[in-house]
Amino acid sequence: MTCKPLIGINADYRAAARNMPAYSYVAAGYFQSVLKAGGIPVVLPPMDDSDSIRTALDALHGFVMIGGGDLDPRNDGFMLHPSVRPLDPVRETSDRLLIAEISERRMPLLGIGTGMQLMNVHQGGNLFLNIKEDLPNAVPHHDPQDPNHRHTLNVESDSLIGRVYGDGEIRVSSRHHMAIDEVAPGFRVTAKCPDGVIEAIESEMMDWFAVGTQFHPECAAASALDIRIFEEFVDGARDRMSVEDLRLVA
Repeated sequence: MTCKPLIGINADYRAAARNMPAYSYVAAGYFQSVLKAGGIPVVLPPMDDSDSIRTALDALHGFVMIGGGDLDPRNDGFMLHPSVRPLDPVRETSDRLLIAEISERRMPLLGIGTGMQLMNVHQGGNLFLNIKEDLPNAVPHHDPQDPNHRHTLNVESDSLIGRVYGDGEIRVSSRHHMAIDEVAPGFRVTAKCPDGVIEAIESEMMDWFAVGTQFHPECAAASALDIRIFEEFVDGARDRMSVEDLRLVA
């Protein structure tokens, strides 16, 4: 029987308000996609303790960093744009500790939406804070009236995204107003919207299986092909698990 890798998923956080307690949560599409792809999802609530994060990651074989609100640009030395709706600091603090440890370990990583943006920023890239201002000729990438808004995608054939989607026109689920500007060293762009907005990046580092999508392959409007991204990722985590098992035996 094929062993199933344990795949970590970070959770979002909402602070207490009025008569509502604080709570942590994750959209079901993320863990359902991991399950369908053959992995076992393990949801981690936000933590601000590096030792606890390291202990949790010791038990995992890969990690999915989810989408959500916006990264606070002030944490990376930039001004706060009026369009930015920052993540709760509790989540952002935890996410930044997670990405630091994941990248140090070269743990297989799938970043989606905000997760991809954080992966890029942490590795030395940066972001457009508002597509409408920074790229005025871009097509809409977010529709507040339509959570299932989609746009077309151009992919590089010699990439994970290329293996998933193949040739022909592709449409993906889009819900963002920030986007990658400069790509981090060690990564390359593997998919763009026809307007030039970066929609996927992949690691070129031999020792790190890492891929990010700005679009949302986990959402309810995703196509039947989108689950293949999770399958490719879970396979990568399984390969990493097999290598680690061999090291233990040796």
